[in-house]
Amino acid sequence: DLQPLQKAVEQIKAELGKVIIGQEEMVELLLISILANGHSLIEGVPGVAKTVTAKLLARTMDVDFSRIQFTPDLMPSDILGTSVFNIKTAEFEFKKGPLFSNIILIDEINRAPAKTQAALFEAMAERQITMDGTEFPLQPPFLVFATQNPIEQEGTYRLPEAQLDRFLFKINVKYPSLEEEVMILESKHRQKNKDMESMIVPVLSAKEIARYQDTIKEIVV
Repeated sequence: DLQPLQKAVEQIKAELGKVIIGQEEMVELLLISILANGHSLIEGVPGVAKTVTAKLLARTMDVDFSRIQFTPDLMPSDILGTSVFNIKTAEFEFKKGPLFSNIILIDEINRAPAKTQAALFEAMAERQITMDGTEFPLQPPFLVFATQNPIEQEGTYRLPEAQLDRFLFKINVKYPSLEEEVMILESKHRQKNKDMESMIVPVLSAKEIARYQDTIKEIVV
């Protein structure tokens, strides 16, 4: 019975519709990637609501969320975590980085060098992180939504093929139509200084997402 799932998807779309105008294809593909338990790379010019959509979509789910801004000086330890010496116990303690979350939004993924990109490989493919010989499993759901800009290539690094292979979708986000642009202006005017995130209500819990992901696997195509 897929009715509860269908209802949940419609609710999520309704919540996003409070803020996001248009971009139905991007929302649809992101929802599919969540249900198929796959990561998504979102590509588009600045200002087409890539980051906002991914961020608000994460808000519709009652799960942990991390946003990481990739920059040329970002190191693997900045996202994975690092071992810190505890004076009281005289031992090293592992302090988890922002990658230890459920939904990760990586902004401008192509701005970090290869060393930092490589730190994502294991987490995205095997949903675990190995540090100092210890494996740390990542709690489900673990999904990466990454954005990149197809123009303004100065100071960027081409994503390795091995990393591109770890994304289920590459979503090309188009410009909104003239009618949608007018609606965006009207919507912004109506909202005044309202906080966008406070308008979004969580629809799904981590348990429900896991259940729906299992349900999808039972469908015969």
